[in-house]
Amino acid sequence: MTDLYSRRLNNLRSKLQLEETDAVLITSRVNYTYMSGFTGTSAILLISCDRAILITDFRYVEQASAQAPDYEIIQYSSSQTEELNKLLEEEKIRRLWFEDNYLSYSQYVEYSGKLRAEEFIPLGKKIEEIRRVKDETEIRLIKKAAEIADDVFTHILDYIKPGIRETEIAAEMEHHMKRLGAQGPSFETIIASGKRASMPHGVASEKKIEAGDVVTLDFGAIYEGYCSDITRTVFVGKPDAELEKIYKIVSEANKIGLKAVRSGLPGKQIDAAARKYISDAGYGDNFGHGLGHGVGLEIHEDPTLSVRGDIILEDGMVVTVEPGIYIAGLGGVRIEDMVVVSGESATVLTASPKEMIIL
Repeated sequence: MTDLYSRRLNNLRSKLQLEETDAVLITSRVNYTYMSGFTGTSAILLISCDRAILITDFRYVEQASAQAPDYEIIQYSSSQTEELNKLLEEEKIRRLWFEDNYLSYSQYVEYSGKLRAEEFIPLGKKIEEIRRVKDETEIRLIKKAAEIADDVFTHILDYIKPGIRETEIAAEMEHHMKRLGAQGPSFETIIASGKRASMPHGVASEKKIEAGDVVTLDFGAIYEGYCSDITRTVFVGKPDAELEKIYKIVSEANKIGLKAVRSGLPGKQIDAAARKYISDAGYGDNFGHGLGHGVGLEIHEDPTLSVRGDIILEDGMVVTVEPGIYIAGLGGVRIEDMVVVSGESATVLTASPKEMIIL
């Protein structure tokens, strides 16, 4: 794995065009994990032209040494700020890039007031831009996370029945994914049944499943740090006639969205293809969220497939396609897949069936 992290270091150095007096300070957990491989909860990275340093405390020195062999591991005793100042003086660092999108105001005040650098430069989304395109290792891990989610869906179909609470369904799903090797769910599991299915983010409640309910299941697993995200909608008994109609529309919109995903197009163009179909069917006002989003170390990453999605898709990006229709007082339907952008098409990672399932 050292080649992988060496490439990421070189990529970042090249992107920032670091000079001898420059360094990058990385404080966010997701980005220091991406750049180093270290998964502990306490670390900062200092990356210059010729040095890569991971600063942590006593609890994580052994773990950091094992997980981040491309980095010099330094244990701080009193404070991270004091240790950083020693390194900045030692390396004669004058210009310091920092993660303005992650640093709290109080942290910025501390760093800008105490760190002995002459210039503090906002990093913006430079690392996130690198993270958008997944390498082979990342795609393999995301694919495994998707396979776990597919297994969870198959497992839970035999569990859903009238009288079971939504929270019980979520607990069983999360327990099963851990049995399969997942670290846990990639976000709070959404189980929305009956009229609650009109809430796109209706996390599991104490409501009991009833005969005739529509049940939306939106969930994912984390595998070795990487997330999956899938939604399927099922029915417990004979579905309501309008919901059955809506299901067919959403299913077709999902197919249209998947077919539209290709390299070289902005996310908003993919969104528009599926959104037009739903609008033409008379439900445009009932599809109020974006068609999809990037997935990786975080469950929501760039790029977005939405009306504001200006980022151009590239090979290796992993995104979701998740059209939905929601009607207050009735319920809703969403169908979501994860795909890898691949030239003129998309490789679908989620394999759970999408034909209407009546339990």
